[in-house]
Amino acid sequence: MLVFTAAWLWLLDRAVLAPPTDNIEQLIWVRSLEWGYYKHPPLPTWLLWPVVQLLGGTAWATYVMGAACALGAFALMWRLLRDMRGEAHAAIAALAGLCVTFYNGRLYFYNHEIVLIPLVAGCALACWKAYTTRKIGWWVVLGGCLGLGALAKYQIAVAGLAVLVFWCIRRAWRDPMHVFGLQVAGLAALAVFSPHLVWLIQHDFEPLNYAMSSSLAAGLPWLARWHEVARWWGDQLLNRALPAWLFLAALWLLGRRERRRLAASLNATATATATVTVTATATATTCATTGDAGRTLLLSFGLTPLVFVSVMALISGSHIQLHWGTPFLLFIVPAAMEWARAAWSAPFRPRRAMLVFIVIQLMLMLRVELTAPNGLGLLRRPTDWRYFDAQALADALHARAVAALGGPVRVISGPWEESGALSLRLPERPLVLINGQPRFSPWVGAHLVADCGALELSKARVAPEGFEPVGAAFPPTA
Repeated sequence: MLVFTAAWLWLLDRAVLAPPTDNIEQLIWVRSLEWGYYKHPPLPTWLLWPVVQLLGGTAWATYVMGAACALGAFALMWRLLRDMRGEAHAAIAALAGLCVTFYNGRLYFYNHEIVLIPLVAGCALACWKAYTTRKIGWWVVLGGCLGLGALAKYQIAVAGLAVLVFWCIRRAWRDPMHVFGLQVAGLAALAVFSPHLVWLIQHDFEPLNYAMSSSLAAGLPWLARWHEVARWWGDQLLNRALPAWLFLAALWLLGRRERRRLAASLNATATATATVTVTATATATTCATTGDAGRTLLLSFGLTPLVFVSVMALISGSHIQLHWGTPFLLFIVPAAMEWARAAWSAPFRPRRAMLVFIVIQLMLMLRVELTAPNGLGLLRRPTDWRYFDAQALADALHARAVAALGGPVRVISGPWEESGALSLRLPERPLVLINGQPRFSPWVGAHLVADCGALELSKARVAPEGFEPVGAAFPPTA
């Protein structure tokens, strides 16, 4: 995994002209640790802060955190599947999951959904342990994961729904320990989340208002809602997860002969066996029951997010953001494997699986190289942020800004994407006053702009009064 991580992070850093906008946003916010921010809860920013102290406020600090979250989630999923299905099954599912494009071509992303990935995986593992061991400690862990998830992004509610789906299908209400455990998990989650809840009340639920004013407020007509749902399923299963299906299909084709030999051997053994002891029967029954619970859990975490987002879009008319599947799509692979478990009964061949995995990863890397600004730059879209040349903007503005301000640039005021990218390229690493709004930017002191001035950016086709065009390379920026 170290080779996988190093190769992808090196390629992705080399390929782009600016870090992802979400990474930039976190580097802006990390200048001040708060109990909440105007768009999202605080946990990703808190987690980034110690890394920034070690590595500095650079893009690489966010790359390391993004990769750590993604790979940590796969480690948790592997542990869960190893307990359920054995090491071979877990290894196949983990390798296939790493072929999902959310977890390779976006490995350098660091945002609230990325932090949610290991917390969702932790919820699944804790739920399984709580159900199978009946120990109250695992219910506390489940509640902790849900509470921390709520401090990362409110989308963790979907993982909570998956837990409830599993709990209901397994009729866990018949066991008083599971009823009590679910209550304990809820209280633990509330205890972890409560400080941010107080902040929300004090700030008029600003992040929720932001969410309701963006994609959730699209108000699409009925026909467009069905189109959104079809686009969502198609993108998640036939675009993002397509390399994972290719990986599984290749292993299935290469293992056909071994499965046939194994099936023939099992048939011969079954014919030769005449009796079965009571102990063996009881053991088999127990394993079957546990296996059914494992299947239910994996299908709950694999399918609930897809169904929930679809129902939400149909009811509310929301515009579905395709990246909403990031925290959950790793579970679609083990869920799909449950529908064809016999296909993975052949002996596991690690070298074969690794060879197929490497071939698919190389193909995905080639795709990045062909479309990246520092690669061949094919299929460029006008809105592709990867082509935003922050260094060129810094070169064009820095000397002019220093001359106009009469000293170093301490504050950049304007749209956070361009302002944040510019800040990373200036030697002073100035603070960003988001859209000129102090309430969005608690890291900017009340008198700093008055004392030191600010470099103001504006995106407009015609430069507003008092602004100068940046240059031909940045036509809408002044």
